[in-house]
Amino acid sequence: MSEGRLGTVGALGLSVVSSVSIVICNKALISTLGFTFATTLTSWHLLVTFCSLHVALWMKLFEHKPFDSRAVMGFGILNGTSIGLLNLSLGFNSVGFYQMTKLAIIPCTVLLETLFFSKQFSKKIRFSLTILLFGVGIATVTDLQLNLMGSVLSLLAVITTCVAQIMTNTIQKKFKVSSTQLLYQSCPYQALTLFIVGPFLDALLTNQNVFAFKYTPQVLVFIVLSCLISVSVNFSTFLVIGKTSPVTYQVLGHLKTCLVLAFGYILLHDPFSWRNILGILVAVIGMLLYSYFCTRDAHTKPPSAEASTVTPLSQAKESESDPLIDMENGVNTLNENSSQKSAGWSSDKDLHA
Repeated sequence: MSEGRLGTVGALGLSVVSSVSIVICNKALISTLGFTFATTLTSWHLLVTFCSLHVALWMKLFEHKPFDSRAVMGFGILNGTSIGLLNLSLGFNSVGFYQMTKLAIIPCTVLLETLFFSKQFSKKIRFSLTILLFGVGIATVTDLQLNLMGSVLSLLAVITTCVAQIMTNTIQKKFKVSSTQLLYQSCPYQALTLFIVGPFLDALLTNQNVFAFKYTPQVLVFIVLSCLISVSVNFSTFLVIGKTSPVTYQVLGHLKTCLVLAFGYILLHDPFSWRNILGILVAVIGMLLYSYFCTRDAHTKPPSAEASTVTPLSQAKESESDPLIDMENGVNTLNENSSQKSAGWSSDKDLHA
């Protein structure tokens, strides 16, 4: 297995383990201990992530690479906004409609990448994604209660989430920065956005004040644990999107949903029905098909004629501005062997951070 593929597998594994762990931790924090301030908690997650990365930078585990400050600020604020909108969507909608909102992220991402980045998704890829979404829908979507405010919030949440995840991939490729470097620079803006709006959103959704909550030692332990796990979650999110694509990250997210349902039944004895089991099985089939078709397309894609020739400098510069790596069709739109790559940047630095 090549180093790049091994790094991708490691990123996917880290994302699954850390995400499932933080869901279990937060479920105990919210359901058992009554700490329901999700948006404020997320701002603390991002703050701890930034502090952890700052320590890693001080230890020279990765290199700081400043780039377009406006792009970083806009990206950070957009990411924070999308998190807030998702929480509002959950607050103003039924759980079933919220799950439908999350399912809509994949087709919306496919549509945006097709329209604005001319990215092509094969029929087999689209077929596997349809099976995946159908399975997750069976397993998670129950009631569908619609209301105007909730629908508008869900639409905004889907759009901002899709754009933010596409930007996560695009910025890393365009500016030749690693996931760690991007996360380090965008974290303060994300944290500040949620730190400002978090208490207000949480008060709106829970009718409670986060500053008036009784912080027992047990609550504090789980908050600290949640924040520590979030470092791995945030890091792996940027790492996965950077190494694969926004669509692949969403597919991975639905795998996490299935695992959380399964772990909830096995470990926490949550209610489980044959509908859940059927949905998870169908979703897993969709994920396996997606993985198989992506791998087969990558292996069967014929090398281009240009790949066997020396790329002129002008073409190399143009190729560096291409926004996405088309993992679904195995087409690398970036000339990663270009001599114009910064000497201080390494694609596998994330593995050492």
